Amino acid sequence: MKKRFNANKRKEKGERFSVRETSDVPPEQQPPLFSLRYINKDYSLSQCTKDEKAAFADTLDRLSQLTWNQIKASPRHGLGYEKIERNSINSSIPTHIKDDVNFIAFRFCGMAPMVGYRDGAVFYIIWLDRDFTLYPHS
Repeated sequence: MKKRFNANKRKEKGERFSVRETSDVPPEQQPPLFSLRYINKDYSLSQCTKDEKAAFADTLDRLSQLTWNQIKASPRHGLGYEKIERNSINSSIPTHIKDDVNFIAFRFCGMAPMVGYRDGAVFYIIWLDRDFTLYPHS
């Protein structure tokens, strides 16, 4: 008799895995979590080449091995990031993002940045600026 998977029963922990509680760990000591929930369709993965998509996945993997403190200490053109001025962005900013939110950019493919904002340990990716049109680059 075959055992059927029941999609309604989610296993939260067991012999093979467990859920790690991070609520008591400060966000700076946690690795980043990445979200594409609010990504702009004009600057999304669907606009990227196969190589850019692979570089994006590799960058997320590499960043997820570090804590936010380690990322802050990294060079901005390495695994670190730089702040991007809100008024320099040449795209619409999602309405849920308040004026006091700081945008930051990580490099995901060569010098091409992924731009978004951080909330606790989560980095919300809004734009993948593969063609360098999102903001003036110097």
